[in-house]
Amino acid sequence: MTTQQIKYFLVLAEELHFWNTAEKVFISQSSLTRQIQALEDELGFSLFERNKRNVKLTNAGKFLQKHWTKTINELDQIYRQAKKIDQGDAGHVSISYPGSITFSVLPSFLEIIKNNLPDLKLELAELTDENHQKLLLDYNTDIAFSRDSIQHANIQSLKLSTEPICIAVPNNHWLDKKSISNIEKLKHENFIISGLHQTTFFSSLLRKLFNQLGFEPRISIESDFGGMILNLVSKGLGISILPHSFKHSKFDNVRFIDLKQTIDLYMHWRKNEHNKTITKVVACSKLIKKSKA
Repeated sequence: MTTQQIKYFLVLAEELHFWNTAEKVFISQSSLTRQIQALEDELGFSLFERNKRNVKLTNAGKFLQKHWTKTINELDQIYRQAKKIDQGDAGHVSISYPGSITFSVLPSFLEIIKNNLPDLKLELAELTDENHQKLLLDYNTDIAFSRDSIQHANIQSLKLSTEPICIAVPNNHWLDKKSISNIEKLKHENFIISGLHQTTFFSSLLRKLFNQLGFEPRISIESDFGGMILNLVSKGLGISILPHSFKHSKFDNVRFIDLKQTIDLYMHWRKNEHNKTITKVVACSKLIKKSKA
């Protein structure tokens, strides 16, 4: 039997009229009769009781109508989903990202995805000390947002933005835009930052920054999670240095003072990607870049 024969049966089971059914499914009445007869021959029992005037379902036909209706609906849904996947409108995409874009770029990106690819399932992973290149090449992530560029023959990158580095302080802190010229006084402050011994891109940037400032910071708390850091800053437990994007977090009792140093944001994906879904996600990311231009 074929799914087309089952669909003919289901329409006839509703219409209980061969001529009306034939018109509805766009075949001749004789062709419909042959299709139903072939289905009954394969099953080995009758689906309809029919005479010159009436057509009605047998008990077996009623049973199959109930169950085949559900099955055909599921098959149609599976087909539509498979077609969306083939066209790149559905499926599953994994995305890794730094915490600094949690309050700014990432929500905008997810909104664009939802508007353009509503059936897409996303898996998000906030990473700290991870090798984005390895994650991509090992297929452990499909899209990687990172602060550092990746130079690899099999990875494509797009620079999305550049932003300042900021000092985050409690509202009542002495440091402001006017007193930033006395930044060397910060050597007496308690810092809440990523560990400078780490090999992450941001830790490397902080080491370079403190070398330029000419002092070693007094680190009271180490953390790689910006949300936690800002929460501690808001409670007056120290100050921090973070990307400008964290301004969008809107923590109470926290001020941001821009520094001259800047940091970039990149998006990476595998070159010659055959998954149409991923290529459409990449296209959506370019809408973010356009909106920031």
